[in-house]
Amino acid sequence: MDRKKATLIGLAAIILWSTMVGLIRGVSEGLGPVGGAAMIYTVSGLLCLVTVGFPTITRFSPRYLIAGSVLFVSYEICLALSLGYASTRHQAIEVGMVNYLWPSLTIVFAILFNGQKSTLWVVPGLMISLLGVAWVLGGEGGLHVDEIISNVVSNPLSYGLAFAGSFIWAAYCTVTSKYAKGQNGITLFVLLTALSLWLKYLFSEQPEMVFSVPVVIKLLMCGVALGFGYASWNIGILHGNVSVLATVSYFTPVLSAALAAVLLSAPLSFAFWQGALMVCAGSLVCWYATRQRK
Repeated sequence: MDRKKATLIGLAAIILWSTMVGLIRGVSEGLGPVGGAAMIYTVSGLLCLVTVGFPTITRFSPRYLIAGSVLFVSYEICLALSLGYASTRHQAIEVGMVNYLWPSLTIVFAILFNGQKSTLWVVPGLMISLLGVAWVLGGEGGLHVDEIISNVVSNPLSYGLAFAGSFIWAAYCTVTSKYAKGQNGITLFVLLTALSLWLKYLFSEQPEMVFSVPVVIKLLMCGVALGFGYASWNIGILHGNVSVLATVSYFTPVLSAALAAVLLSAPLSFAFWQGALMVCAGSLVCWYATRQRK
């Protein structure tokens, strides 16, 4: 495949994934946090079967199969439920920004556990990302500790799930890099996520799923964003310009917030955008720290 075309396809994955915060929240408002997430991962799992195909599990190393499954499923559940349990649409976008600590944390984990060479620039990079999240949670005034505490205390479940999810995804990326050996378990992992959510839905008290045309449209869009996103990313990584894809991916928090604001009709403050840009800048500094010794 032509390298430029493959790179463009990879960039399409970033755009598709950037719609996830707004779409997951939109679906959960109609189908409930758990029921909506279960439907989303069922649809995306079926699309992954078509676009990526089901993997040959016997080729997987036991470490990748077990650790990859547990970490992927845990992260996706944390992400979906953190957005679904958010009190308001604006809070859902804030929670989504907390989740985007994972790019910086992934680099830190790669340094700690995979022997990734780096410079000390990774420290200020991580600090800038954390400051960006704090800025977002501080409300319209920016960095206000009382406002941050008030926000988190108002819904510790949502913020806690998003924060935990950022660490879990960083761990998943580290495990995949170390043990996958070229194998791709995405289809299996997405289907396991759907199964886990359906079990939670069946064995716990959940609100009734109310289907409407807007909710069904968002559900299908979300399934497509996940299913085709993974397929497009694989093409980009295998045949495209990986450096371009990596660099652009660090701007996902800003793009995701912008699309979520449109999809959810939730205008965001200037302080929010300042914080989002800090998260992106921190991720880029962390990435630059690993490029120094290449």
